[in-house]
Amino acid sequence: MLTERHLQIFVALAEEQHFGDAARVIGITQPPLSQGLRRLETLIGAKLFERGAGQVELTAAGADLLPYARRALASIEELRQAALAREPEGPEIRLGLAPEVPTSTGAAVAAACGAVISGSRVTVVTAPTSSLVNQVSTGRLTLAAVQHPTVLDGLEAGPVSLLPTWALVPASIVDGEVVSLRDLKGLPVAVRPRAEAPAARDLFLDTLALHRPDGGTVVVTDERAGLAMVAAGQAVVITADPSLSAPGVTRHRLADDPLPVRLRLIWSRTRTPFLRPNDVMHQLTKALAS
Repeated sequence: MLTERHLQIFVALAEEQHFGDAARVIGITQPPLSQGLRRLETLIGAKLFERGAGQVELTAAGADLLPYARRALASIEELRQAALAREPEGPEIRLGLAPEVPTSTGAAVAAACGAVISGSRVTVVTAPTSSLVNQVSTGRLTLAAVQHPTVLDGLEAGPVSLLPTWALVPASIVDGEVVSLRDLKGLPVAVRPRAEAPAARDLFLDTLALHRPDGGTVVVTDERAGLAMVAAGQAVVITADPSLSAPGVTRHRLADDPLPVRLRLIWSRTRTPFLRPNDVMHQLTKALAS
């Protein structure tokens, strides 16, 4: 079936003449862009581009069909705007945030939702990544900021944003603004339950074990519980939240930043058509990375 994404790939490649640049414009990676182009060419039965070393050029068929693709995309956008105009109170955007999203980052994404989608009403919920993916899939949420990697079950996703992290440790355990994970020996690292984000948690634990063979982990319900354990001298917390602090706790940058929090926005391909325009997702992704 011919989809809007196929048309976006066609137009972006024609304008950028480069696979990587076109993928960035659309907000996807290069492999799905290449796959989408192959499907489009199969669907219409014509070769649209001549491929070179990273560069692409329109074929005669591609040049003939490009104006139709542009008009189709313009018509889809007009349909969206007409649908939004029928909602006097504006669309409701239900935003989900994983617990790992820092407070300031979540606020920036929520503000961006209201700014880029005129007249929208934004509601925010916090839930584990696994729950957020399910809620976006079933339409209970419009979009969500979740941990990466995770199984997306056919959802669309923006690029991955890497948020730097700090180590929160009991005072006097280590000195210096920057420490390595090996310096944090003797205390377990507080982690949230694996079921909340299995793939992301496994990546975290594998990286932690590589850089810090001893010390182990302890499971906590949330960062506040982890922070309390740090203050009591019983654990270490790795966090991307610059505001998380407590008396008796010191904050240190991790050398080489081995444990960044990986976040990305996800949304449904079919349930939230007003989020599809590239400029909207671009602004939301910028807010997520800020």
